[in-house]
Amino acid sequence: MSANTFAPVYQPDNGKLLQPLDHGEHIAVIGAGAFGGWTALWLLRKGFKVTLIDSWGPGNSRSSSGDETRVIRSTYGANRLYFDMNEQAYAHWLQHESRVGRKLLYNTGVLWLCYTPDTPLVDDSIPFAREHGRKFQYLDSAELTKHYRVLGTTGLHHGWFDPKGGYLLAREATASVCEQFIQEGGTFLRTEAIPGHYHSGRLSELELSKGYALKANAFVFACGAWLGNIFPELNNWITCTRQEVFYFGVPAQHTDAFESFPVWIDVDGKDFYYGIPANRYRGFKIGVDIRGPQFDPSADNRLPDPDVLQGVRHFLSIRFPLLANAPLLESRVCPYENSPDGNFLLDQHPAWENVLLLGGGSGHGFKHAPVVGELAADVLAGQRAIPQCFLLKNRV
Repeated sequence: MSANTFAPVYQPDNGKLLQPLDHGEHIAVIGAGAFGGWTALWLLRKGFKVTLIDSWGPGNSRSSSGDETRVIRSTYGANRLYFDMNEQAYAHWLQHESRVGRKLLYNTGVLWLCYTPDTPLVDDSIPFAREHGRKFQYLDSAELTKHYRVLGTTGLHHGWFDPKGGYLLAREATASVCEQFIQEGGTFLRTEAIPGHYHSGRLSELELSKGYALKANAFVFACGAWLGNIFPELNNWITCTRQEVFYFGVPAQHTDAFESFPVWIDVDGKDFYYGIPANRYRGFKIGVDIRGPQFDPSADNRLPDPDVLQGVRHFLSIRFPLLANAPLLESRVCPYENSPDGNFLLDQHPAWENVLLLGGGSGHGFKHAPVVGELAADVLAGQRAIPQCFLLKNRV
């Protein structure tokens, strides 16, 4: 997740409309993560022939979609676009749950921990929440202590509790989308794919590591952290950073208190630690949202950085004192695929008109995936325009 705010706001009358593909044409989607999987599924449902490709499979441990859980929340400051997108995505996730018969979304609520009287990142979203029929709960320091006995309130001015939100089972959800895609008639290939032959401003085929080429009418590259490596001509517009996540063991006598604790986000203006205490019994999860060093998602190791771990332990000793000496159960590295401004990327390749680039999740994309995939499918079908803030123009 990311606690950044986003200045651009979508104006529906100035988006970019593409020439629609014909019904039944073949589209190859490269990358079976959250964005790619949902795009492939929506395209299939629109009547296209779709091949979904991934080197290591949906929800694999190298990918941005591969951890146990991801936060789902709507709060984006004054940015209505992302708030509304998440509201739609929330409904799509519930519909998908019903279709596949598997629990994937856990509505624990989201607790924002605020240090100053004014916290625009949260405050400016409250009017949007009211429009959607829900109310944030304001909790002063004393009320935080009363409601959440495992929480240390040192330095906090207040909290905001958003009752709608929580977490998604990331790798399970990603795999379930691919399974549904296959069940509905799509083709999935586990192979590496890179751009092959092209001419007259169009890509004609992919080169696959299985030793043959795949031809298609159009291509969607939703490669997550690998997108900037595949297309260096984008001047590293997509950069990958190493973001660490840790799972700690809670004291046995306090398991109920931690399991019932909501997803939380610490709005300190610096590290933006966040966590998923329940996390389906995997341990108390805490992530570091401040951007880490650049990272190669294919080759770099995923051992914890001792300095980052030390900072996390210090934070826990203040904010969750019962975990000051908690054992570290697991650690993960989440590769963030960052765009320069935190907005998603959805646009044609600058040189190939039949190639759509999809990415820029920037640590907050997973929850939006059903809506982003639906938008990408609608764009290729000529049914919707691409929002200006997702285009490459003026951003490369």
